[in-house]
Amino acid sequence: MEPASLYAYFLKHPAISTDTRNIQPQSLFFALKGEHFNGNAFAAEALEKGASYVIIDEAQYQTDDRFLLVPDVLTALHDLARHHRDQLQIPFIGITGTNGKTTTKELIHAVLSQQFNTYATKGNLNNHIGVPLTILSISRQTEIAIIEMGANHIGEIAFLCGIAQPTHGLITNVGKAHLEGFGSFDGVKKAKGELYDYLSAHRGTLFLQHDNPLLREMAAARDIEHIITYGYSPDNQLVGELIAASPLLELKWASSGSTAPHRVRTQLTGSYNTENILAAACIGLYFGLSPEKINQGIAGYQPNNNRSQLTKTAHNTVIRDYYNANASSMAAALENLRMLKGDKKVVILGDMFELGEDSYEEHGKIAAQACSVDASRIILVGKAFYQHRHTGAEFYATTEEAAEALRRHPIQGALILLKASRGMAFEKLVDIL
Repeated sequence: MEPASLYAYFLKHPAISTDTRNIQPQSLFFALKGEHFNGNAFAAEALEKGASYVIIDEAQYQTDDRFLLVPDVLTALHDLARHHRDQLQIPFIGITGTNGKTTTKELIHAVLSQQFNTYATKGNLNNHIGVPLTILSISRQTEIAIIEMGANHIGEIAFLCGIAQPTHGLITNVGKAHLEGFGSFDGVKKAKGELYDYLSAHRGTLFLQHDNPLLREMAAARDIEHIITYGYSPDNQLVGELIAASPLLELKWASSGSTAPHRVRTQLTGSYNTENILAAACIGLYFGLSPEKINQGIAGYQPNNNRSQLTKTAHNTVIRDYYNANASSMAAALENLRMLKGDKKVVILGDMFELGEDSYEEHGKIAAQACSVDASRIILVGKAFYQHRHTGAEFYATTEEAAEALRRHPIQGALILLKASRGMAFEKLVDIL
């Protein structure tokens, strides 16, 4: 079935389902396959639960005309999303980077939605399934789309750009993450740079943190016609400065040549978020928003989902930043804690995943950095950190062991950094703190 033919079904049934546990009424169900499941086997159930049509790729499951047979369901999903994207003549802002993608996406959405009907990637749907699902959720009423794109191997960003077709783009930063899939840090640079490649080939607009030497070098190596810069030095088109981080951030920013900076108080913690905020302000200015509307969007953004999220418990103040972690974000979080004022600080870190053969070295570096922070307790959790047991820190092989230690020796009156990769399940520690 050609994308145009499938698109006719989509126009009548624009809701997409991929999981029979949450079927949307009158939706199209795509019978995707995984390592341990075959969506074709659930197609009939999807119809029983309210789907109008199911897209399958195994003829044995086709029993009536509600079963639409295609050569490959995942490819059909990609082709349908690409076809829908072709119909949407609006700006598409593509975002990738090692750290800060989701926060930056949410900030840009908070700013632009002050003036435009804006649609942004929901949650963390930024892979080869999430991006097409995001695009297929964009209606004709949308005026600007913001698409987050993640990757754990070379070629993935290029592929996602081919579907999302960004007219504008931004790389937040490039650091050490997913080294297992990229092979090396050079592999990370090459993979993230695929967004720059696309913008260069399609005469797109790049928003560039021009004070970041790596991003500046990557942009200079490509022929990108339209570049809008932001950062801290006065030669940027938007110049910003962090005023306070105690622990919530307060900034001032101004467009190039302006004599009157604009101040904004945020609900974000972590000085590393300053660049994410400046990116949102830069993009807001580019699309014609007033400084007042930009600041309104930034100030109103409330972080959630355990990303740079400040929580006051009955006993402590906790920086919850354990949605994800890698070597660069972990180092930035520790440096931020070091800079914050506080009579009593506690560091609780969990393993970083997908670092491949660099895992031992990178965990050793973070363990050493953690021990250099002036903290009353330093707790390192997980098998990778456990390999670096030495004096000055508490080491636990599992989150459960750490939880038990915290119950035996509770913490009170402290500013606590809680950071780990998602798989460490650090949410189990919050109630104890």
